[in-house]
Amino acid sequence: MTEEISIIITVSLIIFISPLISKILRLPTITVEIMLGALAVYFAFIVEHAILHLVAELGFLYLMFLAGLEVDLKKLVNISPSLLKKSLLFNLILFSLSGLITWYFGLSNLFIVILPLISIGILAALKKEYGDVDWIRLAIVVGLIGEIVSIFALTTVSALLEFGINFEFYKTMILFTGFLVSMLFIYKLFHNLIWWYPGIKAYLMPEKDHQEQDIRMSMAIFFLMITVMMYLHLEVAFGAFIAGTFITTFFEEHNKQLPHKLEHFGFGWLVPIFFISVGASFEIEAIFQEGLVAKALLITLAMVIIRLVASTLFIKDIGLNKFYMLGLSLSMPLTLLIAVTTIAYNNHSITQEYYYAFILAAILEVLLVMIAIRILSYLSSLKTQS
Repeated sequence: MTEEISIIITVSLIIFISPLISKILRLPTITVEIMLGALAVYFAFIVEHAILHLVAELGFLYLMFLAGLEVDLKKLVNISPSLLKKSLLFNLILFSLSGLITWYFGLSNLFIVILPLISIGILAALKKEYGDVDWIRLAIVVGLIGEIVSIFALTTVSALLEFGINFEFYKTMILFTGFLVSMLFIYKLFHNLIWWYPGIKAYLMPEKDHQEQDIRMSMAIFFLMITVMMYLHLEVAFGAFIAGTFITTFFEEHNKQLPHKLEHFGFGWLVPIFFISVGASFEIEAIFQEGLVAKALLITLAMVIIRLVASTLFIKDIGLNKFYMLGLSLSMPLTLLIAVTTIAYNNHSITQEYYYAFILAAILEVLLVMIAIRILSYLSSLKTQS
């Protein structure tokens, strides 16, 4: 059996059985995919291959596109000033505490960016399990702002790691700022255009559509933004994220099924390949390296603690008995944590040991935090009943 055939069969089986195993183990499918990817490499069912790497990279970009679908700019504009200030202060506290931890333990400055990362992808799973409760609604708003800050940090760190602090770095950041200003201008222009000519939406996405025009247009925007970012030598993942926000902001009300269709398309096959490749990059034998598990647990503990401290800002909003649920729910930046550490490792900014520690920490965060939320939610329901 050739390497290509072995990879295709293995990846196909993992994509198929991961949801089934996740139901049995009551774990997020993402975690199962990563673990199965690691096992597949251990037993040599998956080997290093250029095609797998290319498809996994596309899967990561599509995942960032799906993250952008969670951000409706119109809703962000309507956030109350007090909530916006608290959300920004929440992120400021995260970065401040991360800086303090980094300085105290003599860690790489990269930790200042990595520890505060926020990604709201796992919140979708929490919402499905616990419903549209107050702490989840608040976590989504705070998380949206946090994820935008994290994406900005991802772009900055990527430029720093690639160029260092020199002319090329400043050039990249100027281009990045110019890109953001251009996006705001395009947003305003398109907003006014739709206001004057509302039929544009129906033309671009017909209600009676037998050609999947909505998917085709979404993919065109997705790849167009990637191309622009590649041309400008900016972080491609941010372009994918912006493409997702554009689709949600302008077309979700017109076509409410579109985000769901795009999610099903991605999570059905493309995104899982990325998580399988992440697991494939992790050597199971590394778990037995001295101090690796301890490092992963300390990283996990640090990321959870700083979020619990920052979440005290919202005690008045959701109560003393629920603020910690907000902190816990934002303690699982699985996708962005893996993305930043992968970029850092590929640029030789962190050692292989720390790369493995961060991958393991990303998995542990999901496992431990999900269990903690389940226990705390159960205890809270018992108190309510009594």
